[in-house]
Amino acid sequence: MTAAASDNITLLGFDYGVKHIGVAVGQTLLQSATPLTTLHAKKHKPDWDGVTQLITEWQPMELVVGLPFTMDDTESEVADKAKRFARQLHGRYHLPVHMIDERLTTREAASILRSQDKGDGRLDALAATLILETWLRK
Repeated sequence: MTAAASDNITLLGFDYGVKHIGVAVGQTLLQSATPLTTLHAKKHKPDWDGVTQLITEWQPMELVVGLPFTMDDTESEVADKAKRFARQLHGRYHLPVHMIDERLTTREAASILRSQDKGDGRLDALAATLILETWLRK
């Protein structure tokens, strides 16, 4: 983590996908995160207007992007696109961007939503929450 442990900083977490990007917000002090929204790709590109709006609203000091791995410890097909998204975040917003293994976060998010009987489109945002909480607790 870049900031000192005693600092309370705000972070945004992203669960990158080629069609949808889940977004969560979290704070280092409580080491917890909350789902915000799911952004939808526009013409196969991230919704940069939506990302800009969230960064303006939440004023994060750092960003976290999930890096998709397979169960055999190799990067998934989407990993290169997630890395590119992370580089673009850094280039556009000039904030530190961290990547963390997101293996099984979508599956865990789906399980949580099923147990709550909520299949209302919050899957990607909840996966982003799990990604960000994993990074906060490392």
